[in-house]
Amino acid sequence: MEPAPLQDFVRALDPASLPRVLRVYSGVYFQGSIYEISGNECCLSTGDLIKVTQVRLQKVVCENPGTGQTMELAPNFQGYFSPLRSLQSYRTLEELVSAATQSPRQLPVRFTSTHRIAAEGKVVPEEQPLTLEAVEMHRGTRCARCVLDTRAQRVVLHLPLCQKGPFWEQPAAPQTLLQALQDPALRDVPLTCSTLPWGSLILRPQYEVLAIMHMRRTIVKIPSTLEVDVEDVTASSQHIHFIKPLLLSEVLARGGPFPLCAQILEVPEGPPAFLSPWLGALHKGQRLWICGQASPSWRVLASSKGRKMPRHFVVSGAYQGKLRRRPREFPTAYDLLSALQPGHSLRVVVTKDCEGEEEENPEFTSLAVGDRLEVLGCGQAHGIQGKEVDVLVCQRLNDEAEEGEEEEGGEDAQERVLLPLYTPGCFVEEMNDARRYSLADLTAQFSLPCEVKVVAKDTSHPADPLASFLGLRLEEKIMEPFLVVRLDAEPGLCFEIPPRWLDLTVVEVEGQPGQPAGSLLAVPVEELTETFYYCLRKLPACKSHVPPPRPPKNQGVGRQRRPSSKEEGIKPSQLLKLEQPTLLPQIKKNTFPVLPKHSSDVYSKIPAHKKGLGPAQPSLQDLDKNEHDYEEISEHFQKTI
Repeated sequence: MEPAPLQDFVRALDPASLPRVLRVYSGVYFQGSIYEISGNECCLSTGDLIKVTQVRLQKVVCENPGTGQTMELAPNFQGYFSPLRSLQSYRTLEELVSAATQSPRQLPVRFTSTHRIAAEGKVVPEEQPLTLEAVEMHRGTRCARCVLDTRAQRVVLHLPLCQKGPFWEQPAAPQTLLQALQDPALRDVPLTCSTLPWGSLILRPQYEVLAIMHMRRTIVKIPSTLEVDVEDVTASSQHIHFIKPLLLSEVLARGGPFPLCAQILEVPEGPPAFLSPWLGALHKGQRLWICGQASPSWRVLASSKGRKMPRHFVVSGAYQGKLRRRPREFPTAYDLLSALQPGHSLRVVVTKDCEGEEEENPEFTSLAVGDRLEVLGCGQAHGIQGKEVDVLVCQRLNDEAEEGEEEEGGEDAQERVLLPLYTPGCFVEEMNDARRYSLADLTAQFSLPCEVKVVAKDTSHPADPLASFLGLRLEEKIMEPFLVVRLDAEPGLCFEIPPRWLDLTVVEVEGQPGQPAGSLLAVPVEELTETFYYCLRKLPACKSHVPPPRPPKNQGVGRQRRPSSKEEGIKPSQLLKLEQPTLLPQIKKNTFPVLPKHSSDVYSKIPAHKKGLGPAQPSLQDLDKNEHDYEEISEHFQKTI
């Protein structure tokens, strides 16, 4: 086939002959965004192969050949079209009547004239369709009875058979829009339609070509108006195989068939998600076998605990190591309430002093190091400003109370403690659990987060890194599908890839899976990079608990720490001038500031819980001592200087 414009090829294409393979004879580059043309393909290079699978009619543009005006018609347009002239012309009406009566078709026939016709005081414009119904005598002359149909009226004219043309015959039956587009004889021929305002028009259809191209994951959409020449090479391209790339997510969605031999075409850009030597070393051109979906589909995010920087891991539900629970640490009372489970007692030990708000509310007691508490639940109490606040209800435990629990009045000996949920502190769980759990049992019986210690590593994973840490924090349980993959170069090595986190672009290749040595056991533990770990924690499935409520602001403390310039009638600039003389002389002499003796005596008499709350207008030196806690310089050291 000779090269032809894409528009002409598509118009002449028989849909029954699809699919057809085309080669781009002359390429085209459209200088614009692909989104400006609704995602259609706008760039084709010379030599590209296109396998056309379907052709869709998008719209039809009607053009008035006389004025150049255009209008768009939908593919479901209901009007009928007829050509203004046939392929054969007649010089007179008598020749037209003779041809019509001798052919299988009989009268009436439709015809047009290329010249104006004047008869019986009326004028018929050129290219105006007329219907010849019969031949009869009119006023002693043999005439053709013709009918002129217009929107306004129906006019009958008697034209003599000797009327000169030329005249062009029209098809007997008007055609629909789709029939007119499929008729090769009507291509680029002036047509007429009684439902349109123009006497003549030319149909210019626009199609959308659906095709397959090399290395394209989806069907390519090409507009037929693209100015590109193509040639049909279907007969000589039977051996050509169009490669269709796949994403691992698509392989997972279609569910097989497995095993699938694939070659990596592209690795996602961006920072790596795993520190694994296998997942981090995947590159373009590598061949691998996709064995199927990993089971179970849930994973646990874990972080190491210790003095060094924490390391983060994703642990498969198939992990076979043994774990032992460790005491949990709680930084606030809100964390204690979050960890409390119905039907399970929670006892903690205070490892840091915590001052209460006994003056504002005597019910909010202080805690000291070594206090033992049993968490009971949540309650409400009056706060500092008289508002109801949520509190954690606990019981202070002691050895005497525990020994006398069975005796009469033993419950009264236990002191009730109320802690606002925003209370900071340091609480460590009391635990007497020496059982060894599997990961599945541990996540089923206890809520996360949970502190554990690996006491027996996974025997199927000799390089299990979790056993080397003093403690682990199991943070979240997530549902994430993984694919079990092994490298073609190392059949015995098997690992898991999460398509949503590492969506490789692969292409299916032909191959026979080799039998790996031993059973296929995937690596159950993968270390995450710190960047990806924090990105993963932001996902909706990995959202941690909300932070504890903030304590109410105590406005009285702020007012006592510094006098208000507005209340005393002193401008800020005047207040600054009053403070400067006490500091500038000492700075100029390069001497240490000497605090008066009585200042340290007064400071030592202030109770510990009231330090920093001086008189209504404290001196600047007192404020400096309260904020920086300077030591008093002795007189002997001053004389020496």
